[in-house]
Amino acid sequence: MSNLQSLSLYWPELILTVTVLLTIVVDLFYSNKESGRTAFWVLGGLILTQAAISFQDSAIVTTLFMDNLAFDPFATFFKSLIILSTILVIFISQRTHELDGYRTGEYYALIAVMVFGMFLMASAIDLIMVYISIEIVSITSFILAGYLRGDRRSNEAALKYVIYGAFSSGIMLFGLSIVFGLAGSTKFFAIQEAMWNLEGSANFAFTLAAIFILAGFGYKISAVPFHFWTPDVYEGAPTSITAYLSVAPKAVGFAVAIRFFNQVFGDGGSFIDPSLTTFTELPWPQLLAILAVASMTLGNLVAIQQSSVKRMLAYSSIAHAGYMLMALPTLSSQGVYAVMIYLVMYLFMNLGAFFVVIYVKSQGGGESFEDYSGLGWKMPIVGIVMTIFMLSLTGIPPTAGFIGKFYLFAAVIKTGPQLYWLAIVGAINSVISLYFYMRVVKVMFFEGEPSATVVVPPLAIMLIFMALAIPSVVFGVYWTPIANWVSQSLVLYTQVI
Repeated sequence: MSNLQSLSLYWPELILTVTVLLTIVVDLFYSNKESGRTAFWVLGGLILTQAAISFQDSAIVTTLFMDNLAFDPFATFFKSLIILSTILVIFISQRTHELDGYRTGEYYALIAVMVFGMFLMASAIDLIMVYISIEIVSITSFILAGYLRGDRRSNEAALKYVIYGAFSSGIMLFGLSIVFGLAGSTKFFAIQEAMWNLEGSANFAFTLAAIFILAGFGYKISAVPFHFWTPDVYEGAPTSITAYLSVAPKAVGFAVAIRFFNQVFGDGGSFIDPSLTTFTELPWPQLLAILAVASMTLGNLVAIQQSSVKRMLAYSSIAHAGYMLMALPTLSSQGVYAVMIYLVMYLFMNLGAFFVVIYVKSQGGGESFEDYSGLGWKMPIVGIVMTIFMLSLTGIPPTAGFIGKFYLFAAVIKTGPQLYWLAIVGAINSVISLYFYMRVVKVMFFEGEPSATVVVPPLAIMLIFMALAIPSVVFGVYWTPIANWVSQSLVLYTQVI
């Protein structure tokens, strides 16, 4: 599709671009104290963007801007997921005291720019576009992680994030350049076609390139061994940004990885023949399975040792990346379906857990487990919703987390006996995670002295808690709307080989 024709299907991104520009201009007229009002401009832009997405014809499956971007239900799903998580994070950011004293106009503008980058990631079917979109997301993430300029931990988080990000970016770019040299193109489907004719030393070169590219994807989703930035950055960044990084960039990281592996290494994204692969020299399903095991195991075992709830949730996010990675080696539509369902469930329970951390800190508490001692009696509503989030993150029925894990394990088991071991390891890790998640519940309700006074959160806080806790329970007993949405979204632009 030509560039001019592509614009007719590019309205959501155009609205988002205008939103960013308007936010920056409007912020110039606000004082430091009024700068936070720009959040409403971004919220309005996001709502209009989602409206534009909803009015687009879902039956259209094509490419945009000279085959650089895909327009398909798969990309639309992730765009809607990104908008939902961003709206929730903006509301959460409005209630945090960490940003007090800082001009927040740029903060919300950067979040909008980050959304634009993630939109490109979800649609990218060209190596250059993949790299550019990842860099847009990464650079805005660096700035947001270090937004608390007067906080040493935030500055340290930003510095470590930049160093690890630059290293990961360089490795990935090296891999992309090798692929371009071998295939003579940066388009996914041209690379797929060229791979059929690789011989001898070219196979080794492509193996090396694939590993380098996988490192770049692993960095975005916080998979072991590309996770080293995660604990320190999550701990030092503003908690609202930590929550955002743990959900939206991780989700779109899986989107671009799924697209790359299925459209370059697989059958073009049609899911017609899961056994069809263009590249047999690298046993990448087994490699992904190993990454899944490493991420689950390390994330859970190290989370047990943490004394900070925020840092524990950081390692927990590594483990959850491992759970989702379990489904990718299946090479099937069911595996991708399971990942997409899990990402929806994970959004609510993980954002909810981080919002509890924000609220407790705003009430004069801290981030250590000791600060949660007796919280269930002092703040019973907070204790109850935190228990819901912990149960859901563990995967205990009847929560949304259980349904998400059920689909993941079902996809792995259905693949056949060759992946039974992966399901067993995943189940063991789920049991291990029960220890540190329930430790939070134990500290809140069974440690400390009962409080004589009960703290009830303000209405605005209560509404956010309900918006996150209710789906974490309801989707555990009635998940049909999510299943239908994901089923309709499991359509990728294809050029079947």
